[in-house]
Amino acid sequence: TSLDDFGNGYANLDLLTDLHPDTLKIDRELVMECDSNSRRQAILKSMVALARTLGTQLVAEGVETREESRCLLALGIAVQQGYYFARPEVGKLPTVALEKYD
Repeated sequence: TSLDDFGNGYANLDLLTDLHPDTLKIDRELVMECDSNSRRQAILKSMVALARTLGTQLVAEGVETREESRCLLALGIAVQQGYYFARPEVGKLPTVALEKYD
């Protein structure tokens, strides 16, 4: 089970106890400018600790810049998605060469 938009809204913590999700998808609002916002970094660090404690994977949604991606990696969030990596494609498999992001 995946819990989408984690960190946005009031019911997320209740859902953590009720659903026992395998994956928490971090809302774009927390990802945005995380490289220059120390408060967001502190919240993201707490989310990493919470996910580790619960045995849950974190996915950062809406990554749009190299700086955001590097910030998330430094915080321990390796699974990321967003326009920085590829635009959505309809009806065919994505053709992005992921090696360039290593």
